[in-house]
Amino acid sequence: MKIMNLVFHPDLKTSRVNQTWKRQLENSGKLALSRDLYREYPDFCIDVEKEQSMLMAHDRIVIQFPLYWYSVPPLLKKWMDDVLTQGFAYGVAGDKLDGKDLQLLVSVGGRHEFYNGFDIFCTIPDLLRPFQLTANLTRMNYLIPEWMYEADTASQDTIEKNGRRWITIIDDPRRSNPRKYLYDTMNSDLNVSNEAAVPGYDYST
Repeated sequence: MKIMNLVFHPDLKTSRVNQTWKRQLENSGKLALSRDLYREYPDFCIDVEKEQSMLMAHDRIVIQFPLYWYSVPPLLKKWMDDVLTQGFAYGVAGDKLDGKDLQLLVSVGGRHEFYNGFDIFCTIPDLLRPFQLTANLTRMNYLIPEWMYEADTASQDTIEKNGRRWITIIDDPRRSNPRKYLYDTMNSDLNVSNEAAVPGYDYST
């Protein structure tokens, strides 16, 4: 499996979180290619032909970015608008991404309570729904997204701990079937919980 990591951060060199994750993933040896798109396109003039060629050359596309005002950094939005064109990603003959994996790695500045989905709040999956719809249109496999809360205050240990988790899942072929992977993971967690149950305790109360 050829994996390409696309990092969209306006100032990556000052980012503790995304810079650390990028370095950890690169050092894991699991990536075929790792790129800093803001460094490549400081003027926002995207080489569409190059980007489309690179997408076709890889099996799993990882998009790593910080959540900005409940949305994505501007270059990422422009990249999607420019690169995922009709005839390439969708529409007549637009099958070039068919069957490829889309994995999101997101750093979130706020606390979990601010994304609990209640009343005035929404959830992170809600905010990432446009990616899921894009994957549906382009016939990509929308893998279960991964994110970390409190990115602005997290300790270096917490950041690296999450990075190590990304390394363990980044090339897992089971994730290409996200629904089955989710069910299998849920069943595995349930089995672990059952094994840890206290004998004789009435869990129905």
